[in-house]
Amino acid sequence: MDTKKMRTMSKFLSLVLRHKPETIDIQLDKQGWIAVETLLEKVNQQNQDWQLDFALLEYIVVNNDKKRFAFNADKTKIRASQGHSLGLDLDLEYEPQMPPAILYHGTGESNVASILAKGIEKRERQYVHLSRDIDTAVVVAHRRQKPTLLQIEAGKMHSEGYIFYLSENKVWLTLYVPPQYIALYSVDESV
Repeated sequence: MDTKKMRTMSKFLSLVLRHKPETIDIQLDKQGWIAVETLLEKVNQQNQDWQLDFALLEYIVVNNDKKRFAFNADKTKIRASQGHSLGLDLDLEYEPQMPPAILYHGTGESNVASILAKGIEKRERQYVHLSRDIDTAVVVAHRRQKPTLLQIEAGKMHSEGYIFYLSENKVWLTLYVPPQYIALYSVDESV
């Protein structure tokens, strides 16, 4: 499949499944699910440039580099795994999990002073997103101006009462990371 076309379709699916379902006149249920049949119908009504069928949707779900989307067990419903806008008021029904001792967060250099002073806030999202591995955090950081990695003492946070969830695509989620659990991470530390 054409990489550019897949990226365009994936971004559109992110828009409607994570942020603005009203763009194609759909309503997600309380857990973020929408019937695949309904999604396909509404997407195809909205976009005349390309048509989406189940095979293509499944290809996007399976091959999305960040595994942003997930089907239910019988593939009759689909949802975004995480990253929903706060206004959607969803309960993804993730169970609390014990995180690894250390997690990582990628951000832009211009955000670092504020984060070290105030912590990492979820802002317009339902959760703060954290990565178990440095490579994923680097990818996230590179979406920003000058990338910076932060190391999070997730194990210590958990032991002090903070709750963590693990999304279907293995992104760690929490409501807030206070500054005392955050340190700048130097790539040299991993050598």
